[in-house]
Amino acid sequence: MSIHRPPQESWDCMLPGPPSRNNGGSADLSASGLLAYAAGSSVAVVDSRSLQLISVVPIPPPTPSSSSASASLSPFVTSVRWSPLPLRRDLLSHDPSSTSHLLLAAGDRQGRIALLDLRLKSPLLFLETDQSKSGIQDLCWIQTRPDSWILAALSGPSLLSLYNTSTGRCFFKYDATPEFLACVRRDPFDSRHFCALGLKGFLLSIMVIGDTEDDVVIKELQIRTDTAELQRLERDAAAGSSAAANTSSSPALAVFPTYMARLAFSPHWRHIVFVTFPRELVVFDLQYETALFGAGLPRGCGKFLDVLPDPNIEVLYCAHLDGRVSTWRRKEGEQVHLMCMMEELMPSIGTSVPSPSVLGVVISQSDSALQHVGKLYSDNSHTYSPDVDFDTPLDFFDESLLVSKIHLISISDDGKIWSWLLSAEGPEDALKDARNSTVEESSDVPILETNSGTVVLSADEPEENTFHQQDNANNIEKHSRRSTVRLEELSFKISLVGQLHLLSSTVTMLAVPSPSLTATLARGGNHPAAAVPLVALGTQNGTIDVIDVSANAVAASFSVHNSTVRGLRWLGNSRLISFSYTQANEKTGGYINRLVVTCLRSGLNRPFRVLQKPERAPIRALRASSSGRYLLILFRDAPVEVWAMIKTPIMLRSLALPFTVLEWTLPTVPRPVQTVPSRQWSLSSKDRTATAVAETSSPTKASSTDSKGTSSDGSQDEFSESFTFALVNGALGVFEVHGRRIRDFRPKWPTSSFVSSDGLITAMAYRLPHVVMGDRSGNIRWWDVTTGQSSSFNTHREGIRRIKFSPVVPGDRSRGRIAVLFYDNTFSVFDLDSPDPLANSLLQPQFPGTLVLELDWLPLRTDKNDPLVLCIAGADSSFRLVEVNVSDKRVGYEPRLRSMKERFRPMPLCSPILLPTPHALALRMILQLGVKPAWFNTCSTTIEKRHGTAASTGDLRSYMIDSPPVGDSVVPELLLKVLEPYRIEGCILDDERARLYASVVDKGCTARFAFAAAIFGESTEALFWLQLPHALSHLMSKLAYKSPQKTPGPASEPELDESAMLSRITSKGKSMSETGKTDVLSNGQLKLMAFEREELWGSANERIPWHEKLNSEEAIQNRVHELVSVGNLEAAVSLLLSTHPESSYFYANALRAVALSSAVSRSLLELAVKVVAANMVRTDRSLSGTHLLCAVGRYQEACSQLQDAGCWRDAATLAASHLKGSDYARVLQRWADHVLHAEHNIWRALILYVAAGALQEALAALREAQQPDTAAMFVLACREIHADITASTLETNEESRSLVKDKLPWLNPENEDVIAVGEYFEQYQRKLVHLCMDSQPFSD
Repeated sequence: MSIHRPPQESWDCMLPGPPSRNNGGSADLSASGLLAYAAGSSVAVVDSRSLQLISVVPIPPPTPSSSSASASLSPFVTSVRWSPLPLRRDLLSHDPSSTSHLLLAAGDRQGRIALLDLRLKSPLLFLETDQSKSGIQDLCWIQTRPDSWILAALSGPSLLSLYNTSTGRCFFKYDATPEFLACVRRDPFDSRHFCALGLKGFLLSIMVIGDTEDDVVIKELQIRTDTAELQRLERDAAAGSSAAANTSSSPALAVFPTYMARLAFSPHWRHIVFVTFPRELVVFDLQYETALFGAGLPRGCGKFLDVLPDPNIEVLYCAHLDGRVSTWRRKEGEQVHLMCMMEELMPSIGTSVPSPSVLGVVISQSDSALQHVGKLYSDNSHTYSPDVDFDTPLDFFDESLLVSKIHLISISDDGKIWSWLLSAEGPEDALKDARNSTVEESSDVPILETNSGTVVLSADEPEENTFHQQDNANNIEKHSRRSTVRLEELSFKISLVGQLHLLSSTVTMLAVPSPSLTATLARGGNHPAAAVPLVALGTQNGTIDVIDVSANAVAASFSVHNSTVRGLRWLGNSRLISFSYTQANEKTGGYINRLVVTCLRSGLNRPFRVLQKPERAPIRALRASSSGRYLLILFRDAPVEVWAMIKTPIMLRSLALPFTVLEWTLPTVPRPVQTVPSRQWSLSSKDRTATAVAETSSPTKASSTDSKGTSSDGSQDEFSESFTFALVNGALGVFEVHGRRIRDFRPKWPTSSFVSSDGLITAMAYRLPHVVMGDRSGNIRWWDVTTGQSSSFNTHREGIRRIKFSPVVPGDRSRGRIAVLFYDNTFSVFDLDSPDPLANSLLQPQFPGTLVLELDWLPLRTDKNDPLVLCIAGADSSFRLVEVNVSDKRVGYEPRLRSMKERFRPMPLCSPILLPTPHALALRMILQLGVKPAWFNTCSTTIEKRHGTAASTGDLRSYMIDSPPVGDSVVPELLLKVLEPYRIEGCILDDERARLYASVVDKGCTARFAFAAAIFGESTEALFWLQLPHALSHLMSKLAYKSPQKTPGPASEPELDESAMLSRITSKGKSMSETGKTDVLSNGQLKLMAFEREELWGSANERIPWHEKLNSEEAIQNRVHELVSVGNLEAAVSLLLSTHPESSYFYANALRAVALSSAVSRSLLELAVKVVAANMVRTDRSLSGTHLLCAVGRYQEACSQLQDAGCWRDAATLAASHLKGSDYARVLQRWADHVLHAEHNIWRALILYVAAGALQEALAALREAQQPDTAAMFVLACREIHADITASTLETNEESRSLVKDKLPWLNPENEDVIAVGEYFEQYQRKLVHLCMDSQPFSD
């Protein structure tokens, strides 16, 4: 079996033009590492790790209307957003070919929203948007059910719409006029919640609990900001009447392209959002509905472009319009951010002048989960580095200093994608202490508490030890001994680690090399020129981009001219000739013509025909002969010059005739001869071998150049080529260039009626013996120069600009196929050998959406069955290859099923998410069950492979690290066989991720499960697997402590520690900042999975100082609530008693102050009673009741009341402060039910179920979600962790071990639920194997 590309991809590939401000800088990076960005009217998709172009999806144009002539053009794409749906695993109940994980929403300037399927490269559905053609400003996916997502869209200046993505219908609209809505973002803590921000500070907080209008809950907020500049811009826009008319339907990105407001949710703290206005950064608290912090930009800084929070540490990265990026770290104990670094995103070296603009910046979320896996499970937490290869001496990172790293991708308007590595490093002395203490305390384990402010640096131990230390007192003691690094002590660095160069500017010219047997003779020898798979494109900014069509990539880019490239031709297969011209100054007048020969091999640009003074006439066009020996330079109203393009070009003569068109003859078709096997693309059909015999351009010299070589000095005496021309009066002719002489070659002329006076000839093509002409009336004529026969027909189209003969190979039935480009920028393909060329023509409607600027045939056919391929430069600056399939019956674009090798790539494309869905699921299962690293076939595993691991032809099961502990034991071998083609190509995992897998594969199943989830972009699931051992050990220790047979040894210490903790956080509780320095691992989003009392309490306590300066009445109610939740009753009483007597909250606050003070001390109660001197006359918020319950110690009821009011995290915080054992578990379990059924976050719910001891409910949730593989892996992981704990933690007490064992009966293999899980998993495996066998493997 070999890798095939899907049939619809065969030759249809495309390079996007550069993005522009019209695209609004729209880009999105998926969780699996796929970058999608808008470029013109297309969406380009790039692998962010290897920076290789994967695909370009052009958006079809809107349905044409009679009123608008330009309706057939595709508008600019202005917003792109990946679907957050994961790889579907419910094979037994849903369509296995689902590609919902590769779904992309794209909006354009005409208000259309398309759902694009990356596999099909076409829209699946256009949403039912209104007909007002209001452009799309931004898009966001919102979850309403476990498997259902809706789309929120900002369109026009101020309209928010919600769409059902299965039906395409809009079910909710909100008009925010006169505000300009700028962006919309989803809450990472709750996928049903999102916020929309306006340029003037208007903020919408919206919760969607279903897909009807009644299910949308909206809260309107306002962030104060300076809008003076915006008002001035609005006045300027209103001043122009045409602009004002446009403003009514244009989005903010069109009306104010450089005035931006952006919003980002904090990945670390719930309810916190970061907002940037052009010159201001604001931290806003959605719960308190107020700004906690605001900072203006220092003088000299460019306006804000975007704000990007780091998912690992509490740092913000802000992109600026002037192409720089600033780093802001949070001040410890406060929500205050300080700028600590400013760096360029557009290096001054190697960029053009003026410098390109940065249009968009995105941050990688996929790095974060993999870093957690590496930190928690690798032997050395600081050896996992995404960008460092330790075998190469050029990597200068000191990994021992590294605390966190993240990738940033920037997109510039010169068509480049830049990959940056942002790293945070700790000071050396702290790290030396950490390393020394690690050596002394080999049993230290990482603690997962993540209270912000500092970063704990410690060597992570092997996974087996993670569960041995259940002794909280020991953990706390060791935790305090380890070296900590504060955020203030971190230093930040930015490094450029990759760049993808695509088309750099608007394409103006296209040229393909015309293969000829004589093309390299000027370099010596009789060998023919290889047909190279290269196409040259001239651009508006003066660069020449050389495209490698076999790789669909820019192979080289040459900065040749300072102005638009106006003409471009190949000289043979390794040199290019181009020209540009500029007008001289107004006094002297005239034009400065610049002609340059560019050598592709050396990269040198050599100008020739350099004149001292401006010329009267500019150059009109260049025409190079197919051998590259001769060049015709056409001027506007000046004689044509004929040049010999030897090492130092010389002019042979000038021709002062009124030419309209000149074209050199193309090489003729070779006679079939014996061929030598050659590499694909190395030679074309016309020059298959060095010994091929061919006719030359000149019929009179047809055999002379076959028998005679040319001397190495490039003498041209034995060689001739000819060109045909048309004059202004319609006369035709053929000239022959022989050596340095030019003579008239007298062909047999067509009949006199052939030359008509009604149309000036505008295009010609010449391939012996045929000359084809087109005129400005749309007529096509052709004649045979050897027999004089002629014919003509009318295309009924506008004038003809280009005519191109298609390549011909031996065995072709027709030699008269031509592509014709018309002046209206459309094209057709005709076959002149057919009886009625017009009837059999291929017109353009099958290729809609863009106008065609230039076209030519790709000269790489080697067989008569190969398709004809057209190279097209579009008006949208894109470059496309379009396959024209010609059958005996008709011509068309229909794809044919052909087995074709994947296009050449300079390095393997290792993106598992792109594999066919069954193969992706197979790889996921193999990674979960455990495979030896040698199987990946990467550089870092080649040494292992040589040492006797299984060959691919042998028993593939020997690649597995163990026989599978669950499911059918034969399945892994079948899956390995299915994945073998990818393994041979080395495109399963890249070297760096294979190294990480090798370091964790033997660290237990949860490490492998977390790795597999992270690889497929399911970071929440990865966090679940990382926290599962922690949650189970929490549950097991709780069960052990309940045992009455406990020994009075170490097992009693946690009890003492818990009581000490409770006493500390009750009546005399203090804030974290008072009790000392807080510790935090750079675990970032592991906070999302917090469940332990210390974690929840510490997290809530950290927030309290943020709001100390807020004195509004609503804010005081929230602050009291926070203080009561963490047990700081003394501070709560003090705050309540500070209420002003005239406040509407006075009596309620007084009542609560009395009740709470009685729980603190007699003296405080007396003080409170003295202050309270009136009766309660108004009822307070429902939350006040919980405070009274807390005052009398009824914490369980208080938690239930908070949960009934929807304050789930507050209830958990209160429970963490005051409850333990089964009471705490009940609160967690009810919270888990809510997270699962209301928030639809199964992974967060599972962790809470496990921590609460509700393992049956966890398993039921997985069954209900139809994830048989995850259910089986969950049982497997729990068994392994349970075995570790019972074998080690409690090995000193046999009774405790049996007790704990009996407490988890559902882990028993005889348990009905466990048996059902196993049977369901085996069904899933069988279905997966069948699907894998039925799917053809391909890469992209």
